[in-house]
Amino acid sequence: MKMTEKLPVWDLEKIYSSPEAWEKDFNRIRPEAAKLSAFRGHLGDSAETLKDAIEQSDAFDRLVEKVYVYAHLKSDENTSDNTARARLDRVEALMAELSGEHAFFTPEIMAVDEKKMQQFLESETLSFYRRSLEDLLRDKPHTLSEKEERVIGLYSEVLSAPDKIFSLLNDADLTFGKIRDANGKMVEVTHGNYRKFLESSDRKVRHAAFRRMFMAYRKLQNTFAATLDGAIKCQAVSAKMRNFPSVLDATLFSGKIPPHVYHNLIAAVNDNIGYLHSYMELRRKALQLEKLDMYDMATPLADACDRTFSCGEAIDLVKKSLAVLGKEYSEAAEKAFVERWIDFPERKGKRSGAYSSGMYDTYPYILLNFNGTLDDVFTLAHELGHSMHSYFSHANQPYHYADYSIMLAEVASTTNEMLLADYLFKHTDDRNMKRHLLAHLIDEIRATLYRQTMFAEFELWMHINSENGIPLTPELLCDKYGQLNAHYHGNAVKPDKLIAWEWARIPHFYYCYYVYKYATGISAAIAFSRKILNREPGALEKYLGFLKSGGSKDSLDTLRDAGVDLSSPEPVNDALAYFGDLVKQLEKELLNN
Repeated sequence: MKMTEKLPVWDLEKIYSSPEAWEKDFNRIRPEAAKLSAFRGHLGDSAETLKDAIEQSDAFDRLVEKVYVYAHLKSDENTSDNTARARLDRVEALMAELSGEHAFFTPEIMAVDEKKMQQFLESETLSFYRRSLEDLLRDKPHTLSEKEERVIGLYSEVLSAPDKIFSLLNDADLTFGKIRDANGKMVEVTHGNYRKFLESSDRKVRHAAFRRMFMAYRKLQNTFAATLDGAIKCQAVSAKMRNFPSVLDATLFSGKIPPHVYHNLIAAVNDNIGYLHSYMELRRKALQLEKLDMYDMATPLADACDRTFSCGEAIDLVKKSLAVLGKEYSEAAEKAFVERWIDFPERKGKRSGAYSSGMYDTYPYILLNFNGTLDDVFTLAHELGHSMHSYFSHANQPYHYADYSIMLAEVASTTNEMLLADYLFKHTDDRNMKRHLLAHLIDEIRATLYRQTMFAEFELWMHINSENGIPLTPELLCDKYGQLNAHYHGNAVKPDKLIAWEWARIPHFYYCYYVYKYATGISAAIAFSRKILNREPGALEKYLGFLKSGGSKDSLDTLRDAGVDLSSPEPVNDALAYFGDLVKQLEKELLNN
């Protein structure tokens, strides 16, 4: 990346032209909330009244979402900006307060006489809402009284405190110090450039960055452990209050995901752990090391590893790689760049990492911390996949059914990564680059399927311990994490002991059983990308149908209709076998000098 290149930033004025415009909508929230509260005690009066109440609830939610999205995006631009932080805090506090005021909604619908509710569901008036009402009634055994729901609503902000504390500590307060880079220059280690240091061909640089990063977490291990323990306990309390046997059951229930999908993923990956061990051994040989360390995992295996990309080059490559998805997709994706959905540059105080965020009435914005690495190009493709999924869902579904489930959230993003890898591999004559791309694809699957399943296994262990009353101390967390890391990576790896503190830097552990979706998502993505690239009849049409489905169907049904059945172990097993084939292909490439 050219250091003089001015990186594009997002245009949040398309949401609100000024903080004053935002303030005006913020002040509308209470009056709109009062309109919804006016339905208290009347939801069972008639099908017409219930329809009006649902419409008011949707209108209220759309307003709150728009106000919240602007506040959180502005805050993430600079997490140390107290004005922006205060704006976000105001929204979150008001949301927590009003969630208590509106706690009557679900219990009151649940309390409608069963015969009367059946008449409602069969009426033409509520035909559009029948599916969502049936899903809501499915929650009846786990819905509390109005008073209890109100208390839970009032406590929602308190229960989210551990996540907020972690975010501020991790993104705003934590510093890692400086190291000497490959050119001998002292450079500060940040979340944004850490990956680039790990890709260095100089092992001393990799080791120094690794130690700087993890020493910072070890120094604050008690704080991070207490914060994580608090988050897990909050999730356990919520599950118990709603009469679920475990947090896993509670989390999977809303998406109608059978628990065996989660357990089968862990079992399948453990049964096929040999593919990963083979790759670790190949990586060890390629790097000519007696043993690998965890800071050797991102080191490219070919000479093309030092290549960087300008922002313009990254955008061009992503566009070309996604052309296989057809004209409709490409024209929609162009909007992301023309309409400035994306905030590219890393800045002091800016939230680390990358994400896609927005709502029905805004662009599906993308936050990046772009440093010009190949990984950053893949991140752009990944987050654009999220945003295009949102774009097509919002364009083709009414607000009430526009949001796709978390279970589907990682499929479109990872499909984009698969398509980018294929394009780059096919459009270079440089043998070293081909090797590098092949290794990169393997590492993407390793990080998404194997690594995220390791996280999922660790998360399950944390919840089981917490639900059995065992505190998650730093010693206990480090011991288990170290064991799992050793099991997954095999004998070719002898890691620095600091890897045992990695649990402290994983934000997804606060998201409650989210990480397994990366693994199932990449399994589905591999299936979709293979079908599309092989020009399988109907594959592209089915995939675009998947993107447009939003929340109009259950998650597993949406995928099944598009040609991927995640209720079966077949997609995961196929993805693991694909990984094994790629490792064999890379081995041949590296050995044929």
